Amino acid sequence: MRLFAASVAALSALAAVPAVAQVAPPPPYIDGTVLDVSATGKTTRVPDVATIRAGVVTQSATAAEALSQNAQRMARVLDSLKAAGVQPRDVQTSNVSLQPQYRYAQNEPPVITGYQASNNVSIRFRDIAKSGAILDALVKQGANQIDGPDLGLDQPDAAMDEARVDAVKRARARADLYAKAAGLTVARILTISEGTQVSGPRPVMYARVAAAPAAADTQVVAGESDVTATITVRFLLK
Repeated sequence: MRLFAASVAALSALAAVPAVAQVAPPPPYIDGTVLDVSATGKTTRVPDVATIRAGVVTQSATAAEALSQNAQRMARVLDSLKAAGVQPRDVQTSNVSLQPQYRYAQNEPPVITGYQASNNVSIRFRDIAKSGAILDALVKQGANQIDGPDLGLDQPDAAMDEARVDAVKRARARADLYAKAAGLTVARILTISEGTQVSGPRPVMYARVAAAPAAADTQVVAGESDVTATITVRFLLK
């Protein structure tokens, strides 16, 4: 009994000891005014690569025949790309599909009338000026689906760095403006965060009308694209 009483007393004493809460350290003290500025820097480039999606769509009464016709025509399309000098690394299958085609009638279940096969490839052109002529050759060999182009830069790093430098200059100029208006000066930069993108007007494909409509050639116009870098800078003003 004495041992039991001693144990109870010990537990009671422990329960009476207040728990020690772990308090997070206070954030570092900043002597001054904090200003967050977002700025976008920009530089302009002429795109030097184009990505275009081309494909073959075929229809037939049976699935096997639709796929067979599609495979034959797609083989000619791929051969024409190889003959035009497009490297294998710049051609990639983007989609292959086989879909039943239905006839719908009121108050009747849909009836399959045939099948549609589709095979699409993504083609990267490193010489934009030649891409229109190659597209014309693809159509002659059986391609009946064209989408694009998506134009871009093969080596965007240098352009991105120019845009980043421009963004920092713009952010600092804006910070100086705010500081002057508030009767303060910019002491230093506390943090910089970045989000980047490549943007610009979407180029278009168009037909150049020659003497006879049948002789029209497809052209891809590169235009210009804006390479932009968006940053957020936190300044300390005093």
